[in-house]
Amino acid sequence: MTFRINALTPGKKVYFASDFHLGVPDAATSKAREKKIVRWLEMAQQDAAAILLVGDIFDFWFEYKHAIPKGFARIQGKLAELTDANIPVLLFTGNHDMWMFDYFPEELGIPVLRKPLSTNFGGKTFYIGHGDGLGPGDHTYKLLKRVFDNRACQWLFARVHPNIGIGVASMWSRRSRISNLEKDEPFLGDEEWLVQHCREVEKEQHHDYYIFGHRHLPLDLPIGGNSRYMNLGEWVNFCTYAVYDGETLQLKTFEG
Repeated sequence: MTFRINALTPGKKVYFASDFHLGVPDAATSKAREKKIVRWLEMAQQDAAAILLVGDIFDFWFEYKHAIPKGFARIQGKLAELTDANIPVLLFTGNHDMWMFDYFPEELGIPVLRKPLSTNFGGKTFYIGHGDGLGPGDHTYKLLKRVFDNRACQWLFARVHPNIGIGVASMWSRRSRISNLEKDEPFLGDEEWLVQHCREVEKEQHHDYYIFGHRHLPLDLPIGGNSRYMNLGEWVNFCTYAVYDGETLQLKTFEG
């Protein structure tokens, strides 16, 4: 996919957020978080040139041909309002919601991206992706992702009744670290696998900014002398996001 904004109109900004993990740890907590995310989207709507949602928006998502997971009406309605107002929204799949197909493009006008995007905003180059399966190590997950991405496996899962398929998958997602409200993500320094991935990409092609989610730890680190890696954190504990105004990229916390 090609998506770029060669020149930002003065006063306009590009917003980035990831790892909302809507659906966990329980319905009431998730709904309160969803309302806060909608308030963030309303804030961003005032001056957004584009909004990029960088994966794991939902803690579980699977689209059947005629059914989607119950709930999340508020965020879907707000996203529809944004695209109806001609504000571009891009949605990246994450490791929790990789089974997105045509619902968001067809119903909400939101493209779904499955791989990192190299693009340009206001004269600066960006490399953006969720981050799962990138960098060294994590071979078990990389193998599991190949299974989940396999069309035959997806077809077989779609044959399971939604009451069973969504129920089982939701039970599984509640065992994840984010579902248990874990906040103490240790910083691994040079062993951060996404830092290593950024350095490898930078050897082949320069980018001013590398933006990822998945790690759940808000980070803003140099990559070489002229690049920065920013991890967007998550919204169960931190409520962090990034904003680019055409001059600087900043990591912020939403307090609204």
